[in-house]
Amino acid sequence: MTPEQMVVLDPDRVRRTGLEEAVFCSGKSVDQIAEILRRVLAGSGRMLLTRLARDKFEALPADLRCALEYDQLAAVAVLGSRHAPTGRHRVAIVAAGTSDAAVAREAACTLRYSGEDPLEVTDVGVAGLWRLLERLDEIRAARVVIAVAGMDAALPTVLGGLVAAPLIGVPTSVGYGIAHGGHVALNSMLASCAPGLAVMNIDNGYGAACAALRILRHAAA
Repeated sequence: MTPEQMVVLDPDRVRRTGLEEAVFCSGKSVDQIAEILRRVLAGSGRMLLTRLARDKFEALPADLRCALEYDQLAAVAVLGSRHAPTGRHRVAIVAAGTSDAAVAREAACTLRYSGEDPLEVTDVGVAGLWRLLERLDEIRAARVVIAVAGMDAALPTVLGGLVAAPLIGVPTSVGYGIAHGGHVALNSMLASCAPGLAVMNIDNGYGAACAALRILRHAAA
């Protein structure tokens, strides 16, 4: 089967769900990604690509590579224009450690593509709780909070006792030994005593951003 035969785009998704289709590039070949990009350029001209590894980005044909805005940390690329930003920090992305930054940036890139201007708060894990408390007023001003944490993932539970906004936890695969791979962080968030904490899959910053967009758009409607 050729790359052309394997690609079926979903241009009607935004009407059905309010969220545009994005391309998850992990597991796709360079030829398949290139075919998707060429089809999008012939149509809407806009697309978000997630988990686009640097080697795959660099292997794309030059014309396609030049058409993309690539964020290496997040492994996210944007084709075409973004929606006009709201100019307000309606979403706060709070990351426990610098090691969680890639997942937090994936969420931020997704939100910016959709016209949001998230507040990014990094390295405020519970090992130095004063750092979180110094930024608490800014975080409380957001309408949705995304908490990104690995290891014991205590940050979302702490935030759950401090903020009133909808709270989305993202466990990351950061940590030593038993914490490696993110399953301890996932279980910690699922077992949280903070009521109302919604939990994404491990390392799923994109999913957290989409959940935040659904909350914002439903509330506006």
